[in-house]
Amino acid sequence: MASHIVGYPRMGPKRELKFALESFWDGKSSAEDLEKVATDLRASIWKQMADAGIKYIPSNTFSYYDQVLDTTAMLGAVPDRYSWTGGEINLSTYFSMARGNATVPAMEMTKWFDTNYHFIVPELAPSTKFSYSSHKAINEYKEAKALGVDTVPVLVGPVSYLLLSKAAKGVEKSFSPLSLLSSILPVYKEVIAELKAAGASWIQFDEPTLVKDLESHQLSAFSAAYAELESALSGLNVLVETYFADVPADSYKTLTSLSSVTAYGFDLERGTKTLELVKSGFPAGKYLFAGVVDGRNIWADDLAASLATLQSLEAVVGKDKLVVSTSCSLMHTAVDLVNETKLDDEIKSWLAFAAQKVVEVNALAKALAGQKDEVR
Repeated sequence: MASHIVGYPRMGPKRELKFALESFWDGKSSAEDLEKVATDLRASIWKQMADAGIKYIPSNTFSYYDQVLDTTAMLGAVPDRYSWTGGEINLSTYFSMARGNATVPAMEMTKWFDTNYHFIVPELAPSTKFSYSSHKAINEYKEAKALGVDTVPVLVGPVSYLLLSKAAKGVEKSFSPLSLLSSILPVYKEVIAELKAAGASWIQFDEPTLVKDLESHQLSAFSAAYAELESALSGLNVLVETYFADVPADSYKTLTSLSSVTAYGFDLERGTKTLELVKSGFPAGKYLFAGVVDGRNIWADDLAASLATLQSLEAVVGKDKLVVSTSCSLMHTAVDLVNETKLDDEIKSWLAFAAQKVVEVNALAKALAGQKDEVR
């Protein structure tokens, strides 16, 4: 039985990235120093998940700021005020968009759904030109592969990216960023082609806006986008991941009708209605990435209850198509209990931070495969 992690905390068990960023921003360290800390953190995370037995290990979930800003960089959608002249986006331009600089303000920041995280809101206009301008996804995939870890590269999906965007200042209020879908898909195709050439066998698109109440034209955009990407995705297993809430019935129908998609990821902690949708009808031959371990709290999982949920899904999905996963990225919880040296042992026994949740996910996968001693 297979296991999967949607994403993992970026800051490090001792907040290494936070301190490295602050040092870099204060001019006390170089870009190379910052990149060394980031490289070491990524390597330790991949090794940790591999050692725990996770089959589907994500890459490109690390970020210096946030995953939506990373996507803006990938697409080259840099507002004119940052005076970017093309080419690979460097840290100076990247952090100027996030934090502003001496001459221009930062882009707007807003909450990432109902979490305590935030993201930098893309500013788009009919005149926005897109170009493949950050090779972060392919670089991190190759980085992991060089360490002997074959990962699942993760991208913010094209439709969610546009639905989370806003019209740039001065643009007509009637302008919809979603109208730019056909303009950004060529960049996605370039990224996909590079990942395939590098040996990727899976790719994950995070489309969390599918949990919102979407209008029919917005749902149609998902159908159009993944139909357009279908030939590019040929030969890849494609996971579309959702999280934070139930997927409405219309969205579920649209998502599970996408012929280019191999697997669907759902938050089954908050998505009790989604669980019923899955049980009432799931496409034959597709994978279900079942998010049963809560990625948003610090409590140890009720493994027996999660196992019961998974067993109820086996008859619907098929044992070989059911993957145990987290409800969302683990970046929304603390990193590792091992650093909590002052906590009472009894209290610690109630807790599970990200590192422990990775172990819980794999324990459930083993238990589902018949190794009952894995779940007590």
